[in-house]
Amino acid sequence: MPHLASRPPALARFGDRVATGLLDVTSDPAALDSEGFWAVCADFEGRLTCARFAHVREEPVPAPVPGGWRGPAVGEWTTSLDRRAYTAGVDRIREHIAAGEVYQANLCRVLTAPVAPDADVDALTAALARGNPAPYAGTIRLPEHGVEIATASPELFLRRAGRIVESGPIKGTGRTEADLLEKDYAENVMIVDLVRNDIGRVCATGTVSVPDLCAVEKHPGLVHLVSTVRGELRADAGWPELLAAAFPPGSVTGAPKSSALRIIEALETAPRGPYCGGIGWVDADRGTGELAVGIRTFWIDRPGDGTALLRFGTGAGITWGSDPEGEWRETELKASRLLAVASGSYEVTGGVCA
Repeated sequence: MPHLASRPPALARFGDRVATGLLDVTSDPAALDSEGFWAVCADFEGRLTCARFAHVREEPVPAPVPGGWRGPAVGEWTTSLDRRAYTAGVDRIREHIAAGEVYQANLCRVLTAPVAPDADVDALTAALARGNPAPYAGTIRLPEHGVEIATASPELFLRRAGRIVESGPIKGTGRTEADLLEKDYAENVMIVDLVRNDIGRVCATGTVSVPDLCAVEKHPGLVHLVSTVRGELRADAGWPELLAAAFPPGSVTGAPKSSALRIIEALETAPRGPYCGGIGWVDADRGTGELAVGIRTFWIDRPGDGTALLRFGTGAGITWGSDPEGEWRETELKASRLLAVASGSYEVTGGVCA
């Protein structure tokens, strides 16, 4: 496509780690157990992109350049599910719960706004680093492979160090700790059990544990309940087996996962793409890696006509105790600060969010 030529080269950024010099791209997860440094994006629908880079260096996220990121106005965003459709979806999930088909299911919506054709996700990452710092923030910029992502994810999907693997599911969100409800704690425990089962499929018997359950973590503008699940991979299990067992992340699907996925497919009207997938890096030479759950994530879609669309997903976990209006407000809470940063309307003064 001719408009690709003017766009910047392939790059991956994860915290202070920057990868350049694209070598090859594959959809084969076995490559992650071979050699080299890989940037990884797994869409919620299952599309996997693994990009191997030649050069990796330590470099702080650069300060935003005036005019480097020109985001959409706050009023330009449209949503795949409006308030009426979303609250109706919550009611429908509660009907599925009453029928005994599912205990919990995530209901998400995708927001879309036009951006300039030369929009650069790494410039958006620079803005997010100041306006919404996150432990798993980063960029994957592969314009010729249809992957342009800026994430400010707070959630660990999979961390691997040799044979040890960890997951850090988030369930439960409020403006302050006092806002967390009994429903939030119950939801977290439910998903921890699901993640234990997922990881247990590829871990040695008796090695799966939960070192932390329902710890309160503070993030910009809100708090989360976060747990840690840890296990030791079996000798015959690598990245392909681990991803097959754990994907898509349980915290953004529901329990049982198979039933929740059927409900999600029926109720959601837009693909989630990288949102709710897995985004991160794997160092095959060192046997380490870290993938985040693709929440608080922006990505650019290019229809092929020279235009560009910025997308962002937001959602909530629905249980029997859910209030439809409350769940809609949770999706608004999760999105509001990020959309303001992306629009340029969220001021950062002296490196501190105002």
